[in-house]
Amino acid sequence: MFISKVQLRSDAQDRRKYWDLIKDSYQIHSLVWDLFGDDPEQKRDFLFRTQENGSLPEFLVVSEREPVNQHAVWDIVTKEYLPRLMKGQRLSFILRANPVVKRKDESGKQSKHDVVMDYKIRLRNEENVSASLVEIVQNAGFVWLSTRAEEYGFLVKEGEIIADGYRQHSFRKRKGSNVIRFSTLEFSGLLEVLDADMFLKTLYNGIGSGKGFGCGMMLVKPVN
Repeated sequence: MFISKVQLRSDAQDRRKYWDLIKDSYQIHSLVWDLFGDDPEQKRDFLFRTQENGSLPEFLVVSEREPVNQHAVWDIVTKEYLPRLMKGQRLSFILRANPVVKRKDESGKQSKHDVVMDYKIRLRNEENVSASLVEIVQNAGFVWLSTRAEEYGFLVKEGEIIADGYRQHSFRKRKGSNVIRFSTLEFSGLLEVLDADMFLKTLYNGIGSGKGFGCGMMLVKPVN
């Protein structure tokens, strides 16, 4: 596996190829796919995360293959990604996730729901309780992550996780197409490795849905 820092070149906007590729806000994310677009039949075999770097796009990418700078609009630094993990190891982490829960309606049809809105509605309808958005995001986010952590090979504890940065996103892949909507949460805190092999797969394959839109990539480092 490889991990890469991918930065848009400062002179990229002077290149005609850049403007051929960038048609709207959605297309900036499709550029990441283009780094691995040598085979139209190839399934996505990478995760990425958008980083803040002024006005220029910057991404961190974990991938099975090295990214290819086909259009010379990127500066790319790539190295092997082989985390050394042990059961019981404590790690700090950050994660941008698309947290959803599945619910069935009265007809039995199953659909996905934003965990924050789902939690807010249940508080109001089932418990007749109101809470601030900050509280709802923290509580809904922790429940979502903690109840799934074991299947991904790690454990988290209440009081050691921050869930914030709730955002709702919407865009069209192309003019006239249906609107795509999803939400993201930012997680940070501490975790404990429960199963080293399983957790390594998690670092390579990501957590939750929305991976094609920059969600699910967990970054970790040892706790001193």
